[in-house]
Amino acid sequence: MVGYFFLKGRILVVIGIVLLLVSGLSLDCSLAADQQEEVIYSLQESIIQASEKVAPAVANIRIVQFTYDSFFRIVPREGQGSGVIFSNEGYILTNEHVIHEAREIKVVLPDGREFEGKFIGSDPSVDLAVVKIKAKSLPLAELGDSDKLRPGEFCIAIGNPFGLQNTLTFGVISAIGRNIRLTPGKVLENLIQTQAPINPGNSGGPLINLAGEVIGINTAIIPYAQGIGFAIPINTAKEIIDELIERGRVMRPWLGIYPVCVTPQVKERFNLSVDSGCYIVKVAPKSPAEKGGIKEGDVIVKINDQDIRTPEGLTQIIKTKKIGEEITLLILREGEHKTIRVKLAERPPE
Repeated sequence: MVGYFFLKGRILVVIGIVLLLVSGLSLDCSLAADQQEEVIYSLQESIIQASEKVAPAVANIRIVQFTYDSFFRIVPREGQGSGVIFSNEGYILTNEHVIHEAREIKVVLPDGREFEGKFIGSDPSVDLAVVKIKAKSLPLAELGDSDKLRPGEFCIAIGNPFGLQNTLTFGVISAIGRNIRLTPGKVLENLIQTQAPINPGNSGGPLINLAGEVIGINTAIIPYAQGIGFAIPINTAKEIIDELIERGRVMRPWLGIYPVCVTPQVKERFNLSVDSGCYIVKVAPKSPAEKGGIKEGDVIVKINDQDIRTPEGLTQIIKTKKIGEEITLLILREGEHKTIRVKLAERPPE
C-alpha cells in the first residue's frame, strides 16, 4: 500500500537503536546479529500489519467554510483532515476543529470512493465530532481500550490528507493524562502524548497500537507541538459517541467562570490571603456563576467541601455533577470567606 514502504527504514532504525541500547546495558543480555535482525523484522512486520489493518478505514475529510473579505463579500475557504470509520452505518469519528462551521463536507476513502458527508454532532470541549456517509461494504476500524495504555508502548498515527494515500508516523506513548491549555477558557484534558508527529491533514485520524486497535484520535490543534503528537483517548470518544449520534451534542454541566491557579505570583499581585484555589479572572454573562453571585476577583477555595487547587481539578468536579444540581462554593472575597450556592446549567454551544 502506498505510504508504507518509506516507513520501513525508519522502523528499522528506531527499533534497531532501541535494541542496541538495551543490549548495551549488559554483555550477558546482548543478542547475536542474526537474532537482532530477526527481532527487528518481526516488530517491523507487526507495525506494518497493524497499519494495513486500519488504513482502509481512514478517510479524507474535505470541508468548505464561508468567510468574509474586507468588502464583506462571502468567500469560500477549503480545509481538510482525516477521520476513521467505526460503524457499518457509515459513522466517522474525527476532530471538531476539522469540520468546525463546515457548509459542505466531502469524504474520500482510500479505495477511491467519494461521498457527501453529513454532520451528525460534535463536542468542542474534547475536540471530537461525528460525520456520516451513505455507503455499503465499508472497512471498519476496531476501537480499543485507551485505559490500558502505558508509557513506552509502540503506537502509529495514521491520516489521509490527500484522499487516496495514507500517511503514517511511528513512535511510542510518551505520556498519558496530559492536560493542554489552548485558551484561558479551554483545556483539552487527559490527552495521550506520543513521539509520532501529527502531519498536516492528519488531524482526526486514528492513533493505533500494534494490535491494529484505535487507541486515540490524533489532534493537531495544539500549535506548539513540535516533534511530538497528541491524541484524544478513544475511551473519551466511546463515552460520548452514542449521545452525539442521538442528540448531536453532549449535555454537560456549566458554571461559567474563567479561572487561573493561585500561584505565589497571583497571590502577591492580588494580595490574597490563601495559598491555593482558583482566582476568577472573568465571569460569563448570564451564567450560573453570575446568577449565583460569583464575581471577578473571587477565589474558589472549595466546592462541596472538596479542596480546589487547580482549574483542571475544578473542571473535573463540575463534570461529575448533573445539570440543574446545586453546588456549594466556599470563596474568598476581599479577605473574607463566604459561602455561595450555585445551580449548574447546561453548557451553551461554543
